[in-house]
Amino acid sequence: MAARMAAFALLLGLAERGPAPSGAAKMKVVEEPNTFGLNNPFLPQTSRLQPKRDPSPVSGPAHLSRLSGKCFSLVEATYKYEFCPFHNVTQHEQTFRWNAYSGILGIWHEWEVANNSFRAMWMRDGDSCHSQSRQSKVELTCGKSNRLAHVSEPRTCVYALTFETPLVCHPHSLLVYPTLPAALQRRWERLEQDLADGLVTSQGYEKSLRSIFEDAGYLKAPEQSELAQPDGGAKSLVFETLEGCREAHRALSAEVQRLRRALTQHGPPHPKPAETSSSEHPGPKTPTDTTAEHLRGDPGLRGNNL
Repeated sequence: MAARMAAFALLLGLAERGPAPSGAAKMKVVEEPNTFGLNNPFLPQTSRLQPKRDPSPVSGPAHLSRLSGKCFSLVEATYKYEFCPFHNVTQHEQTFRWNAYSGILGIWHEWEVANNSFRAMWMRDGDSCHSQSRQSKVELTCGKSNRLAHVSEPRTCVYALTFETPLVCHPHSLLVYPTLPAALQRRWERLEQDLADGLVTSQGYEKSLRSIFEDAGYLKAPEQSELAQPDGGAKSLVFETLEGCREAHRALSAEVQRLRRALTQHGPPHPKPAETSSSEHPGPKTPTDTTAEHLRGDPGLRGNNL
C-alpha cells in the first residue's frame, strides 16, 4: 500500500509540472510483489491452486456429513494447514516471500476401513511431488470441539493429520455395518455365515468384503489388479472357496509328482560311497590334501606348539 501511495504522489507531481518532454521515456508503475503466493484471491483463476480432479462424493457415517463445506486450519512454524472434510487438504506458507508456496496435499478419495470401523480419511492426488502425488491420511479422534489438532510428514510427500471432533466420541459412531444399505447388510450377513460354515476362505472373505465396501462407495476399486505383483511377476494365489483351494492343491501335487518322476528317469545318478573311495580309485592328491599332510608332518609346527 505504501508503495502504491508513493507512486501515486509521484504521478501527481509530474502532472503539476506539465507534460513531459517528447524525448522522455514514459514511467511504468510496477505493482509490489504479493505475499499471498498462489492463494492470492486477486490473481486470475488460472494462477490459483489447481486440483487435479474433483473430490469423491460424501460417504460414510451420515452424522459426519455436517462437516462437509467447512474448513479447519492449523498453523505450525511458517505453514498454515487447512483441512476441508470431504474436499481437500492444503498448505500455505506464511511468509513475506514473493513466491510463498501454497499447494494441495490431497483431494478427498476414500475411507480406510478396518475391523468394521472407519479408521481414517484418505486424501490423494495432491500436487506433484517428485515422481508421485502428495497425499494425506486424516485420522478422526474424539474431542470437545471440531479442530485440526496435529499435522506431520512421516514420509516424503505423505502427510498425517489428526482431526478432533465430538461427532466420533460415541463408541459406535464409526461402525461400518449400520451405515450400509439393507441389501449390502444382507450380503455381509451371508458372507459371515459362509465363513462360519467353512464355505469361503479368509482370503475370499476379505476380497468379498472389500467388494461390499466398494459398492457402498467407501472404498475405490484399485487401478491395478491386486493379483499382479509390482515387478510384473507371477500372480499370487487367492482362493474364494475351499473347493477351489483343494483343486489347486491337487493340481500342484500332481505337478510335483511329475517333476520327481522326470528327475528320477533323466536326472544324473547320485555317486555311491564306494565309487568315491580313495582306496579303490587311487589318484593324484589334490593340493589341499598335500598341504594338510605337510602341516601334520611339519616338525617345525609341532615344535612351535610345544
